[in-house]
Amino acid sequence: MLDLRLTRAARPAVQLRRLLVAAASAGTGFLLLSCLGYALKRPEAAGSGALRLAWCVVPVAATVYLALAVARTDPGTRPRPGLSAIGLGPARLMAVSALVTALSTTLGSLVALSLFLHLRGDLTGLPFDGAAASFLAAGKSLPLAATLTLLAVVPVVATVAVALALRPRDPRPVVRPQRRYLPFVRQAGGPAAGGPATGGPATGGPATGGRTAEVEAAGEGVTSAGEGAPAARGAVIDPRFTPPSPADKADDDKGPGDTPSGLPWAVALLAAGLTAQAYAGRTPPTPAFTFTTVPTGAGLFLLGWLLTAVGLVLAAPGLTHLCGRLLQCARPGALRLLAGRGLMAEATRIGRPLGILCAVTAAGYAVTTLYDAPGRPFGPLSALGALVVAGCAFATLLTVAVETRQGRAETTDALLRLGAPATVLRGAAALRAFALLAFFTPLTLAIAALAAFPLTR
Repeated sequence: MLDLRLTRAARPAVQLRRLLVAAASAGTGFLLLSCLGYALKRPEAAGSGALRLAWCVVPVAATVYLALAVARTDPGTRPRPGLSAIGLGPARLMAVSALVTALSTTLGSLVALSLFLHLRGDLTGLPFDGAAASFLAAGKSLPLAATLTLLAVVPVVATVAVALALRPRDPRPVVRPQRRYLPFVRQAGGPAAGGPATGGPATGGPATGGRTAEVEAAGEGVTSAGEGAPAARGAVIDPRFTPPSPADKADDDKGPGDTPSGLPWAVALLAAGLTAQAYAGRTPPTPAFTFTTVPTGAGLFLLGWLLTAVGLVLAAPGLTHLCGRLLQCARPGALRLLAGRGLMAEATRIGRPLGILCAVTAAGYAVTTLYDAPGRPFGPLSALGALVVAGCAFATLLTVAVETRQGRAETTDALLRLGAPATVLRGAAALRAFALLAFFTPLTLAIAALAAFPLTR
């Protein structure tokens, strides 16, 4: 009952984000059912039907990514002090988030099924003078197992993704003990600790004595440092008590000074993708490449698009971090310094959905170029798929922006208590948005033009 109250008592903005997930699930479910209708209408075109179903992987992935972003920003399922005492620990809150995601996506699938049956004429007759009967297999019975399987794809995948992403984790870093293969651990300033040269008793063997000497030396160094004397030179510190290195930290936990990794590989993938598309453009495939007919020679085109999209997504966090550094160059004031440090700290969190939105924009430009010919009409299902993918990418970016704002709420409150004007904070947020827009818009247009250039030859 308490879980239901947490879900129902959410703010209108949270309910709106859940409705967006339901709408995306409805659009994706309708696309999947349309593939089933096409297969029932044309059983002889099995290859074309399988290709239509394969293209539905893109809206399914976009919907799942949006559902995951919405689940992360849900304030009702965020761990807070005191909830564990009443039985709402991290595992229980993760289950609540997965349940809310399952309900939202299931609602969207039911809406998709109702709309599909309505357009087929199974409920109240054929609407729109039977215009949708050509690709929805009107008049033919739907197989129940196939219909339920297709409708269950989005809810099952989204629920599993949310459960895996929000599963409870141990906040302490996992430190693996170092293996030592020498029988004695020699100190930096002399012979082995506790050996015969010091006159003391010989310590244990390589498995016990050396390890005990290291821990004792670390303890003596800490004790002497606490009394005001310097630590012993050459003391061996137990690796269990060493802080985690920057490489062991998660990308979302990195600070402003930590550069997101993967930028060189992202640039290499981006260059490889553009090169593959340029090479494939030397010999245009025949017949023409469309969503429903992929010729044999179009594999290099698809590989180039995939590498370009992945490279752009991986490069976006590093480019966002670079954008924050550029804001702080040339003797910055308080406004530019605050905006730049904020971008650097949130580079990974904002960069990933921003890169996805840039990749979707570039792919949309290429598809528009592809369907520019008069013999290739842009059908309603293609328009619906493009709307679902673009809408999910944009909604995910806005949702992550809300999550970022929630993450820096304590910092904002501290600045306000110190006397910082609210106009400065709003100006820093506007400057961050303008900097990202000014940096990524020309980059996306350039990559889109390069990716679509082989299609115009």
